[in-house]
Amino acid sequence: MNRKTNTSHSLNTLSVRIISICLFIQGLLLFSCSNDKKGMAPAVTDPTAVPTMTSTGISTLISDSGKIRYKIISEKWDIYSNEKVSKWAFEKGVYLERYDNFMNIEAKVKADTAYYYDKIKLWDLRGHVNILNMQGEKFNTEQLFWDQAKEKVYSDKFIRIQQIDKILTGYGFNSNQQFTDYIIHNTAGIFPIEDTAPQDTTAVQP
Repeated sequence: MNRKTNTSHSLNTLSVRIISICLFIQGLLLFSCSNDKKGMAPAVTDPTAVPTMTSTGISTLISDSGKIRYKIISEKWDIYSNEKVSKWAFEKGVYLERYDNFMNIEAKVKADTAYYYDKIKLWDLRGHVNILNMQGEKFNTEQLFWDQAKEKVYSDKFIRIQQIDKILTGYGFNSNQQFTDYIIHNTAGIFPIEDTAPQDTTAVQP
């Protein structure tokens, strides 16, 4: 009688231990899963971080007030229309031509990166910004703003202007859209171009 009782007691003790071990293992698994979930990065849900339209290999004409004013060539064009201030992004470079009323080219512009805020008609050109006006003058800077609404171009960065007979450098710059009437605010130097010196004949091309 005592043997049966002891045997039954031993079985009950063993069952309790097995159940305890199972519960312990289950707790470890739940803890591990919980930690994995905490370590996961949240999904990107901000709609403004994703372009609403993307085009590649573009060459297009842009009109303003019913007249063609610009030609744009770019490897990639992203449009972000969900942002607070909608914009076009040309993060792989852009080439622009501006036309007058008779479709004559007034200026050529090339930049490493460009953003165009279409609602306020403002260009933000960055990187190596190169401009050629129709007088043959060349402008080089690292950032340039082109306000189409006010028909003005400006920058507070270093500017280099190569004219026919001299090179002007300085900081801060304002101009009309044709790059023919401009002012350097803080002139850094004026360097004559010698007749014997090699000329920079590189044109701003796409």
